[in-house]
Amino acid sequence: MNFTKRSFYIFAVIILTIAADQISKVIVRANVIGRTASQPSERIPIIGDYFTLMNVENTGAFLGMGSDLNPALRIVFLLVLPILVLGLVLRHILKDKSLDNWSLFAFASIIGGGVANVYDRIVYGSVTDFLFIDLGGVFRTGIFNLADMSVSAGMIILLFVSFTQKKKA
Repeated sequence: MNFTKRSFYIFAVIILTIAADQISKVIVRANVIGRTASQPSERIPIIGDYFTLMNVENTGAFLGMGSDLNPALRIVFLLVLPILVLGLVLRHILKDKSLDNWSLFAFASIIGGGVANVYDRIVYGSVTDFLFIDLGGVFRTGIFNLADMSVSAGMIILLFVSFTQKKKA
């Protein structure tokens, strides 16, 4: 493979996404008391009760989905399938030279976030989630991490790019 500026850009976004996520998780694991069977996670207010930091180990996927699957299915759906999809997406963005920089950034962010969470599942058996937003009942999230934010931001950017390209056509 010819390593171009474009390839460098893709891998830089992926690596920076993984690094930011993993560094944030190391800090949270070391400094925030995690949830146990008998005790809830420590809640540290960042912006009052609206934005809080906690430490929750998620054995499933998004919002804990899949955590109750049997071990074989969890390996397939939470490790094997994501690795295959992330690999195919990476192959696609490296080969498709027609993608604009925003789409490359979005796909690379999705890949970086996905790899970071898959890494956690392989190394720790769970994914460390630690951010929570509650705007007083108006808007409330599940507990998430920087990898989740990268995947979500990437999806939003892809939707935005898709809509703007359809308008131009």
